[in-house]
Amino acid sequence: MDRGELAAFLRSRRERITPADVGLPAGPRRRTPGLRREEVAQLAFVSTEYYTRLEQARGPRPSREVLAGLARALRLSDAESDHLHHLAGTPPGLPTGPSRQVRPSILDLLRRLPQAAAIALSATYEIIAWNDLAAALMEDFSALPWRDRNVLRRAFLEPYPQGRRLYGLSDADGFARVSVQHLRAVAARYPGDPEVAGLVDELVTGSEEFARLWASHEVGARPDLRKTFRHPLVGPITVNCDVLDIADRDQRVVIYTADPGSSSEEALRLLSVIGTQRLDVPG
Repeated sequence: MDRGELAAFLRSRRERITPADVGLPAGPRRRTPGLRREEVAQLAFVSTEYYTRLEQARGPRPSREVLAGLARALRLSDAESDHLHHLAGTPPGLPTGPSRQVRPSILDLLRRLPQAAAIALSATYEIIAWNDLAAALMEDFSALPWRDRNVLRRAFLEPYPQGRRLYGLSDADGFARVSVQHLRAVAARYPGDPEVAGLVDELVTGSEEFARLWASHEVGARPDLRKTFRHPLVGPITVNCDVLDIADRDQRVVIYTADPGSSSEEALRLLSVIGTQRLDVPG
C-alpha cells in the first residue's frame, strides 16, 4: 500500500468534483476546492475520521468495499478505480456496484442521433447520459441533481405534474412493474452494494405501490416496445422504443424513434427546434 500516493490521488479526485455534480448545495462560505472530506465520506458510507486519515496518509489498508464506495463517491473512471485499488495494495476485482461511467463512444452515439431521443441508463435506472432531443421530450436533466435523475424515484416517490406520470408515458404503470422486477435482479447481482440497498429501502418505505410490487418477487418481465408520451407543448408523441445493452458496464441505451411520415415524427422535429425552453410559461 502506497499511503502517500493514495492520499494525493484521493485529494486530487475530491478537488475536481463540484457539489452540484453529486446533488449537494455549494453554500455561500465554501472555500474548499471541490467536495469537503466529510461529504466524500458520507457519499462513500465511511466515517469522516477514517477518510481524513486516508487523505493524511495515516489510514489502514481499505477493504474492497471501502474502495468501491470511494470510487463511486469520487466518480472515478474504470481506469482511475483500478489505479485506486493498486495504490491501496488491493488489486481490483469484480465490481460491487453499478457503474455510472459512460464510455465516450456511447456519448458520441447519443450525439449522432439528432432525430431520435436517446438516454443511457445505469443498472438502477439513473439517467447518466442523454441527447438534446431526449431532454426536450422528457425534461432538462442537466438542471437536476443526480439523485433526481433516477427514473424509479420519479415513478414512485414524486408527485405527478399535471397528472402526468413519467412524462405522460402511456404505459407508465406497466413500466413501473417492469422496473421493479429489473431492480430485484440488480439487487441480486450487487448484494453488497449499499447504494442499491439504500435505493430499495427508500422506495419500499416511500411507496406502497413499490412495496407491493417488490413483495411479489417477480423477475423477467418484458417492457412495452412502443410508447406514447403526452408532451405539454406538442401533445401526444408515439415512439418505438429500442434498447441496446452495454453488457460490460451493466448499462442500457434507450432510443425513441417515431415512424417516418407520422405526426409524431413532425412533433419530434418541432421539439428539436423548441429544445428545453418552456413556451407555456408567461414571461
